[in-house]
Amino acid sequence: MVAASFEQLTGPGTVQRLAVSGPMTIAHIADVVEPLRAIAPTGSALVIDLAGIDSIDTTGAWIIHRLMATWSAAGVPATVENASEDAQRLITEVTSNDIEVALRPLAGNPVTARLSRIGAAVVAMSDNIGSFLGFLGQTMVVLLQTLAGRRPLRWNAVIHQCENIGVNALGIVGLLLFLVGIVVAQQGAVQLRAFGGEVFVVNLIGRSVMRELGILLTAIMVAGRSASAFAAQIGSMKLNQEVDALATIGMSPIEVLVVPRVLAMALMLLLLGFYGAVMAVIGGGLFCWLSLGIPPVTFVQRLQEVTPLSDMIIGLIKAPVFGIIIAMMGCFQGMQVSGNAESVGTRTTRAVVESIFVVIVLDAFFAVFFSALGYN
Repeated sequence: MVAASFEQLTGPGTVQRLAVSGPMTIAHIADVVEPLRAIAPTGSALVIDLAGIDSIDTTGAWIIHRLMATWSAAGVPATVENASEDAQRLITEVTSNDIEVALRPLAGNPVTARLSRIGAAVVAMSDNIGSFLGFLGQTMVVLLQTLAGRRPLRWNAVIHQCENIGVNALGIVGLLLFLVGIVVAQQGAVQLRAFGGEVFVVNLIGRSVMRELGILLTAIMVAGRSASAFAAQIGSMKLNQEVDALATIGMSPIEVLVVPRVLAMALMLLLLGFYGAVMAVIGGGLFCWLSLGIPPVTFVQRLQEVTPLSDMIIGLIKAPVFGIIIAMMGCFQGMQVSGNAESVGTRTTRAVVESIFVVIVLDAFFAVFFSALGYN
């Protein structure tokens, strides 16, 4: 295999000449790289003769360029002669792209770096909370004006959203809560059997489902299903400048896009929460009938005795609040979409995560609040 080579000559007036020959490509220059770098800058000038070059690529052009740059930095002018058109073009390209890149300093103290990241996260979270509170205030103003009759209520949009949120979710919510009721009954029976208290499974099903699990699991399911849809729908409209078009023609985006979704979500989550709790009770009652031998009539009678009406009322009070929060989170994240389609996915994910998180936090608050009021 033919390799690249060079010959060092001394010209008149102490001009140093290097005659490079052979293929100056990445596969053939391994033997000349270090010897070329080892030549110390001397004389009044350096001339690199490329007449003997058979072929050259960017690697060879880079070696020639760095050799010239090293000699020039030492105060010895360096030039190229007898270079082909391709060789001259490549050398010019690598010379123009030889730009020094400033390296970011390494973090000196890992504790400081970690605190800096935590601080940045806290600032971003504070900005997000502030933006959401502003959006919440605007929505509440428009919603109150709508309920007071000062703004028109778009019934078609509300009914359409009720269908998407509620009617289309009956199957998945009913199946989920039915299975949850079976699981609660089965696990409760396993634990209570050791004490001979299997009859108290009815108490467990009635109180846990009607007060907590029914509405909480329904809200989580709706948050994953509808909050993501709200964020994606409004986010796509934001990217297509449809939201800006509404504002341009004098229509409030909150009135057109947000209020119908909030009203529909509050109403549908109330109905879905009750429906889900009933399905969970049916699932638990079916398990008690088939596995514990408790007839449906006895199950219903026992359920009425041990489950106070306040449990169902508390669950129904929480439902509209959860619905408003889920709808607000989805619409808010959709309104924050900007830039490109990747932002839609990011904001959709945040809508689901944040709405589920807030729902769980609010559920814990309601549990403590109603317990403090004596509704245990």
